[in-house]
Amino acid sequence: MTGTVGEQVWRRETPHLLAALMRRYGDFAACEDAVQEALIEASLQWPSSGVPERPRGWLLRIASRRLVDSRRQDVARRAREQRAASLDAADGSFDVDPGIENHDATLDVLTLCCHPALTSESRVTLALRTILGLSTRQIAAVYLIPSSTAGQRISRAKAVLEAQHREFPAPTDPRERLPSLRQALYLMYTAGHSRFEGYLLDTEVTTEAIRLTRLLHSRFHDDSETAGLLALLLLNDARRPARTTTDGDLVRLKDQDRTLWDHESIAEGIALVENALPVGTVGAYQLQAAIAAVHAEAATWEQTDWPQIVELYSMLARVAPSPTVTLNYAVAVSEAHAPETALALLDPLLDDPRMNRGHRLHAVRAPILEACGRHREALDSYRTAGRVCTNIPEQRYLNAQIARLGGGLDDR
Repeated sequence: MTGTVGEQVWRRETPHLLAALMRRYGDFAACEDAVQEALIEASLQWPSSGVPERPRGWLLRIASRRLVDSRRQDVARRAREQRAASLDAADGSFDVDPGIENHDATLDVLTLCCHPALTSESRVTLALRTILGLSTRQIAAVYLIPSSTAGQRISRAKAVLEAQHREFPAPTDPRERLPSLRQALYLMYTAGHSRFEGYLLDTEVTTEAIRLTRLLHSRFHDDSETAGLLALLLLNDARRPARTTTDGDLVRLKDQDRTLWDHESIAEGIALVENALPVGTVGAYQLQAAIAAVHAEAATWEQTDWPQIVELYSMLARVAPSPTVTLNYAVAVSEAHAPETALALLDPLLDDPRMNRGHRLHAVRAPILEACGRHREALDSYRTAGRVCTNIPEQRYLNAQIARLGGGLDDR
């Protein structure tokens, strides 16, 4: 049970195991360690013995035993050991409630990760680490921060939880953690939609993010920003069949075969946007969903209502400014007005360290420079993007543009 299968087990079972152990023991760090040990034990035993009929129950029993054993051996925590010894799990057993097998606890664990004592960044970082098992480097790529900063966030989060005696209070108001939950789900989808390295997509991650967002929307069906998030994910995911060729090469939105798009998801996403926008304050997810809806409604790239997209990005830049918003805003401005105007928006980002760690700024700037007739600078931007890009399909695309402009790969 290695590689892909191991990752699938981690993603599917970790939230449920954590929730069950947390309800019983209340120690997040210890429960997290016990779950990891149980998954390791499964990876050693299941290839030869086969997957148990009830894998979640099997994993819960192993994790419980590991947790109790760890507490017994921890001399510095004798008080906790005494509490563990008093539990009926002291013999290493864990009576699994049959309902646990069918209960989806992922949102429960996400809510626990949104601990009130943590900063919003630490909450989401902890959620990405716990729910998806993302590495520090992957989390850093999602946030556009150095790996060391992401590692520090994780360490600080665990230190804060330690200072809080590892207690996880339930929210006093069910809606108080909604913003953090939405942000975690959005970044979860982003992590699968545009992977930092390797191949472009991780459909298991994007599918899980959409499933959990549906679940969140069903719980808070009257929250317009949650509806906007679901619409955004559906509209983006609808383009997935056309994003790559059968050989795995990247296809830009401009060149995608729109007949391949999932029009059922598009219709659902547009309906969600139309219902959400008139209700309450318009938030960032609703605006992004509205932009995606304008793209989805256009029969071709040329028929896209670019002035409307420019206006929506202008509103988004005021509501939730970020380098990524500026990047996309510039593309819309280039199409609706002039590439020179778009460059004026992009040039300040060249001094932003968050953008210089990745390839996207240079990859976006290159075709705009080309549209301005500045072919040598466009070629340099494509080369810069190609050097720092670690995503295989995007690397192929960038190399193709370098070759097209006559630079070749031997002139670097």
